[in-house]
Amino acid sequence: MLDIGKTATWLLRRLNPETAHELAIHSIAHGLAGHGKPDHSALRTEALGLSFPNPIGLAAGFDKNARAVRGLANLGFGFVETGTVTPRPQPGNPRPRLFRLTEDRAIINRMGFNSCGIDQFCQNLAPLFRPDRNGQVQPASAPIGINLGINKTGSDPLVDYPALVGRTKAYADYITINLSSPNTPGLRDLQAADMLARILDAIQTAHPDRPPLLVKLAPDLEDRAYAPILRTAIDGGVNGLILTNTTLARPASLHSPHRAETGGLSGAPLTERARDVLGLVSELNARQLCLISSGGIETGRDILDRLKMGADLVQIYTTFIYEGPAVLTRLKQELLQEMSRSGIRSLAALRR
Repeated sequence: MLDIGKTATWLLRRLNPETAHELAIHSIAHGLAGHGKPDHSALRTEALGLSFPNPIGLAAGFDKNARAVRGLANLGFGFVETGTVTPRPQPGNPRPRLFRLTEDRAIINRMGFNSCGIDQFCQNLAPLFRPDRNGQVQPASAPIGINLGINKTGSDPLVDYPALVGRTKAYADYITINLSSPNTPGLRDLQAADMLARILDAIQTAHPDRPPLLVKLAPDLEDRAYAPILRTAIDGGVNGLILTNTTLARPASLHSPHRAETGGLSGAPLTERARDVLGLVSELNARQLCLISSGGIETGRDILDRLKMGADLVQIYTTFIYEGPAVLTRLKQELLQEMSRSGIRSLAALRR
């Protein structure tokens, strides 16, 4: 029997990456990509004061403009992070700006925060919160995160981030401050502890009643830089960290002819560094903040390893691009198998 989902994924991978991405968003938004099965209760996870049906989230960058939130949640993700959204609309960098490194199970992007802007973004989210004809609100089937960034020009982080939090807090189960995209000039400088402290103070002053707040960090910082950032995040009222964004590094093992393209590299080549950063931060963190691990996660064993290392949740992106919605079924089956082999009856028990 023809597997429509796998066939669609195969066809999309033969199109220009941005064309394929647009078609995927359109299909998912209109419910054409299928619907995941209910998750095994052993995969239920508690973090950030929220309940997640499973620990596998979709990283920001796929649904930048919040056009397919409900459809993505229905595929079976444990949570979906939308954005990055900027205060004003901007086109991002010139094309081509997205490259598949098929030989390396990787992607390079230099999208540059292409965004519809916060006004349209909130309009796109609003239907999730409108009552239906019976007067009932039908929320997405999994928690929704919103990833916030600043415009390439004319930005003021101390004004823009609090304003974005104010605009999105009614729609978000959690909010992520993106300080680590490599494609917006100067953005990564905001990760410095002193600047981060000022941004967090501005957000806390303006919005003490906000949803849980996370900060997304780069994998390219020196190891010694993570400790002061962690201390600043804790002192500034942050609830969690996302480890990590894409990397500017280019491992010698890359084979694709696109390996020299500028931009952020994601996928399998990021695995080792993502694990190293998680291990380092987890030891320093001592379970004070929620940690979400991202980068090179391709198997159920990868997921369980990250959870054992101290992550509360994980996010995928590149493996979803390569395999499509079917990857969620595979990852969950593999995760349950690995849990059984390790004598772990539930992810809740892993945290006791």
